[in-house]
Amino acid sequence: MLSQFFIRRPVFSWVIAILITMAGALAVNEIPVAQYPDVAPPTISISTTYPGASAQDVAEKVNSVIEEELNGADGLLYYSSTATSTGTGQIDVTFKPGTDPQLAQVEVQNKVSNVESTLPSEVRAQGLQFKRSNSGFLMVVTLRSANGSMSVQDLGDYFTRNIKNSVSRLEGVGSVQLFGSALAMRVWVDPNKLSKYNLTVAEVASAISAQNAQISGGILAAPPTPKDQTIVAMIKGSGTLDDVKAFENVILKSGSDGATVYLKDVAKVEIGQNSYNFSSKTDGQPGVAFAVSLAPNANALATEGRVQETMKQLAQYFPDGMDYVIPYNTAPNIEQSLEQVMHTLFEAMVLVFIVMFVFLQNIRYTIIPAIVVPVALLGTVAVLYSLGYSVNVLTMFAMVLAIGILVDDAIVVVENVERIMATEHLSPFDATVKAMPQISGAIIGITLALCTVFVPLLFFSGSAGVIYQQFAITIIVSIIFSAFLALTFTPALCATVLKPITDHGEKKGFFGWFNRNFTRLTTAYSTRTERWVTRGGRMMIIWLILSAFMGWKYMSLPTGFIPDEDQGLIMTNIQLNSNASATRTDEVIQKVEQMLKTIPEVNHYVTVRGFSFNGSGLNAGLAFINLKDHKDRSRSAKEIAAEITGKLYFGIPEAIIFATVPPAIMSLGTSSGVDFVLQDRSSMGMEKLRAASNQLLALAQQSPVLTGMRITGLGTGPMYYIDIDRVKATQQGVSISDISTALSYAMGGSYVGTFSNKGHIQNIWVQADQSFRLTEDNIKTLKVKNSSGDLVEIGSMIKISHQSAETLMKRFNSFPAMTMNVSAKDGYSSGDARAELERLVAQLPSGVGLEWTGATFQEVQAGSQAGMMLAMAMIVVFLVLAALYESWAIPVSALLIVPLGMLGTVVLTWLTGKQNDIYFNVGMITIIGLSAKNAILIVEFAKDAYASGKGLVESAIEAAKLRFRPILMTSFAFILGVVPLVYASGAGSAGQNAVGISVIGGMLAATPFSVIFVPTFFVVVMKLFRVKQSKLLRSQENLHLEDTHGSQEGMH
Repeated sequence: MLSQFFIRRPVFSWVIAILITMAGALAVNEIPVAQYPDVAPPTISISTTYPGASAQDVAEKVNSVIEEELNGADGLLYYSSTATSTGTGQIDVTFKPGTDPQLAQVEVQNKVSNVESTLPSEVRAQGLQFKRSNSGFLMVVTLRSANGSMSVQDLGDYFTRNIKNSVSRLEGVGSVQLFGSALAMRVWVDPNKLSKYNLTVAEVASAISAQNAQISGGILAAPPTPKDQTIVAMIKGSGTLDDVKAFENVILKSGSDGATVYLKDVAKVEIGQNSYNFSSKTDGQPGVAFAVSLAPNANALATEGRVQETMKQLAQYFPDGMDYVIPYNTAPNIEQSLEQVMHTLFEAMVLVFIVMFVFLQNIRYTIIPAIVVPVALLGTVAVLYSLGYSVNVLTMFAMVLAIGILVDDAIVVVENVERIMATEHLSPFDATVKAMPQISGAIIGITLALCTVFVPLLFFSGSAGVIYQQFAITIIVSIIFSAFLALTFTPALCATVLKPITDHGEKKGFFGWFNRNFTRLTTAYSTRTERWVTRGGRMMIIWLILSAFMGWKYMSLPTGFIPDEDQGLIMTNIQLNSNASATRTDEVIQKVEQMLKTIPEVNHYVTVRGFSFNGSGLNAGLAFINLKDHKDRSRSAKEIAAEITGKLYFGIPEAIIFATVPPAIMSLGTSSGVDFVLQDRSSMGMEKLRAASNQLLALAQQSPVLTGMRITGLGTGPMYYIDIDRVKATQQGVSISDISTALSYAMGGSYVGTFSNKGHIQNIWVQADQSFRLTEDNIKTLKVKNSSGDLVEIGSMIKISHQSAETLMKRFNSFPAMTMNVSAKDGYSSGDARAELERLVAQLPSGVGLEWTGATFQEVQAGSQAGMMLAMAMIVVFLVLAALYESWAIPVSALLIVPLGMLGTVVLTWLTGKQNDIYFNVGMITIIGLSAKNAILIVEFAKDAYASGKGLVESAIEAAKLRFRPILMTSFAFILGVVPLVYASGAGSAGQNAVGISVIGGMLAATPFSVIFVPTFFVVVMKLFRVKQSKLLRSQENLHLEDTHGSQEGMH
């Protein structure tokens, strides 16, 4: 046998253990660290710009064209699009988890290239941008001018020139978004002066484009040349314009009399901002902020470290008076969360060793598991590193749970060796040689049962599948190392480290008191066991009642995905009426800042105008709020967010303001709660879809389950609809396209190329000056040229009507959609909220569809597989045990205890108000394995006793008495190892609490129920299956002969 080899060669076992430890130590220094694995499905974003276009124009002429081509992409999960009244569009294409993001981006680009030629020329001129990034921001960095020497405009330009590219190309950075603007050449045209010189805005744009052309002069005396040519020189012309003065001198018109009209005669030319839609402040002080998003599969901590280091290096070259701050950063919370789990891991190990010392009462017995457990954990880290995994919350949760399992195997070996030494007075070596054949089968059986119970997790799909796989791989590897060391290293340690038992007297003090009471407990248990075993019918009825109660309670548990965590971060969305100007929005943001100063838990905040998670627009704003450390505040982030929402929602009636905490996994969304869309499935139009959304809002207000429902959009805004009278235009010799061009150039602004500004390429924009685009009359007095070259006011050819239009239009899987979010009231789960939503949506007009998005989509996908996963775990364990013991009866007698272990998990989860979520299912799977483990310890010994000729009842009672102490010892060790998870607080504590409660509840039930019910199960099942001693004995002899034959072949 394997154990016998290592008992006789302890140095060999030490060498293996040292090599495992070395590999683990090297891996610890190299393995990446993250809060969670990359669970978000890969998302490819396509960004477009259509200058001067409405949201409807972008949705119909750009987004819908691209969406039609995206259908059929490999691995496509869903896509959504956004179109804004500022002419910007974005399509987010989401693929199934596990899809290679790079290949996904290539496929998206190839698909879009097929239809790019059909997009408006203005869109193609601006270019289409493709990027891989996650939702949510890793951090926000603010540039400031402490002494006021640099304006916000200067700061934005400095970022664009010197910082953006350096940060964007860092490994792990998906995108960098500036809440400000780069510089641009701005040409502000005066329409009155244009009329004076008989010019139009279109002619201004054409003149700038024509005179800003790059001249490629070539090379003077380029080959072939005469042999006597000795000089070669480059030729460069002064074609492009590079400063304000050069643009001012662009010639618009030159008469035969020598009179020349320059651009400066009809327009104001200046270096301005490329966009005036955004502004940002940090802690109330103006600056320029930019947000960094993670790339798919990127490590948050490593990426944040690179950004920090890069900013420190770049800061060395900042102009005098310029500095930067990082007021919003998610990385510190990740670090705190991981540190918290590390502390929990250490506390679990200490508590486990205390339990072992109390039961074993010998430092040598205790030190053996204390040596073996770190070796197994380090070996696990080495394997995780080789598989490309990270050390994250999930893998560390698995290690915390694995500690109790790891010591189990070591305790089983040490306890059996100690028992034989005490009862048969053998030396440590002889006792170990005799002990290992007795327990090797149980160790192998336990290992197979525990490993196989986690195998179904590996086949889970979606984001939940990534979470389950990380957990399962970690715990399976830990268990395999534990079993291997229990069969190799632990026996060698027992044979060499332990000393013969010479003092057989009664211990005194605490250990004496403990032993006396434990002996009384064991005696009482033995007496009771005989009574329980002989009353099998009653016991089975009790089992049926408890199992039925467990099933009923399991079905009634509220469901969820992952519990919300207090990450010390709050995001506050600000939205005014759609007709609100930038000035009005800035005033509201200032009121928000004043209120935030009154919240003592707020550490820093960044406010942004022009951007929100509802969409971009002058009426939108967002505040990133960073709270003080957990230990420096008594309230949770959710409580503080509720206070902020209450004060701002009612204190600023001119705006809709709500604060929310980010979800536990920020790559799956930007806020907690239930994310969904209402779709127009019957072409009813946006007006009726919005009416249906408002109807749902009214229904939700009356619901006892839902709270805080909101539409994540910008609403409708006033629109001037211009109807061109084609007859009148034709009569006056005016082209329809000239009217459209004049409107687009003057009101929306026209991109007319780029210029080089100090080595940096920047845009050129032509637009009517601000005083000429404020009123309806400004539109009517715009002039275009007719076929005779005369100026004609467009007011004589158009009719203007006042209408309302969507300022932001969204689509989901090609259908017009309203994106919405809602939370469950206290006492209800996200699963309850989803069920209530489905009930309410059924009351809406026909043709309105409901689809889940973000984390809610993943939650639904995970919930649909959970029941099958638990069933598969039971089936797989049963089949493995059946194969191992060559019996159908023995696995049944071992697995009947599982529903009673699950009962503890369900009841404690219910009593503590937790949910049936991913962590709950992890606990249930773990309890299936641990319940079976305790049962196997009893059934294995009962089987051997029954096969040796003892009576069925006698075998069950003897096995129960013999394994009573090790079962309680290993179970208490595991339970105390999990206790730190239950009582964890601070960063990441919600997940720790959820895992701890589900597992500890199961073990608190499985431990007493195992020692009470398993002997009865063994007797009842053996009678039911009519298993005879002779058959069981032959099966054991055949297995023993196979093992012996295998060992002999191995020796040869």
